[in-house]
Amino acid sequence: MTRRRDDSALKSSVAVSKRLAYVLRHNPASIGIALDDSGWVDVDELLDALARHGRPISRTQLDAVMNAPGKRRFAYDESGNRIRAHQGHSVPVDLGLMPELPPATLFHGTTAAALEDISSEGLSRRSRHHVHLSVDEATARQVGSRRRGAVVVLEIDAAAMAAAGYLFFLAGNGVWLTDRVPPNYLRRRS
Repeated sequence: MTRRRDDSALKSSVAVSKRLAYVLRHNPASIGIALDDSGWVDVDELLDALARHGRPISRTQLDAVMNAPGKRRFAYDESGNRIRAHQGHSVPVDLGLMPELPPATLFHGTTAAALEDISSEGLSRRSRHHVHLSVDEATARQVGSRRRGAVVVLEIDAAAMAAAGYLFFLAGNGVWLTDRVPPNYLRRRS
C-alpha cells in the first residue's frame, strides 16, 4: 500500500511540476495571470488562478514540488510569497542573471534525429531565451531522454567558447545558459 501511495504522489508531483512549467515559462495568460518583468507572480494569485481554471493545487503540493530532489525548476523569492521559473521561458522576462565563467566542459542532451541540424547549425535557443547546458553527462542524458528518440549527449567546449567571447549564465538551479553553441564547439559523446 505504501509503494502505491508513493507512486501516486510522485505522479501527482510530476503533473503539478509540468503544469507550473507551462504556466510560469510559456503561457501565464492561459490561467489569466501576468508575470512581472522578472518572471515573478504572487503565489496566492497563482494558486487562485489555477483553481479557477480547474487545476487546483494546494500550497502543500506546491511546497512539495519546490522541495523535491532533482531539477529545481522554480524559485520562491526571499519572502516565499512570489514564485518564478529559474529558466526555460518562451515569454519575455529578464531573470537578472550576470555573465559567469563556465566550467571548461558542459553537456547537452538531445536525440539522434536532431544531430544533422545541430552538426550544421549548432545549438540554438529557438523559442526560448537560452540554450540549456548541464555540468555532467548523466544530467544531459536524463534531459535528452525527455525527447522522443535515441538519446545523444553532446560535449561543449565551454572554455573555448568563453575565451572567444560567448557569454554564459548560471541559473539558480545549476543549469548553464548561453545564447547559442556553434557546431565547432560541439563533440558527440554518445
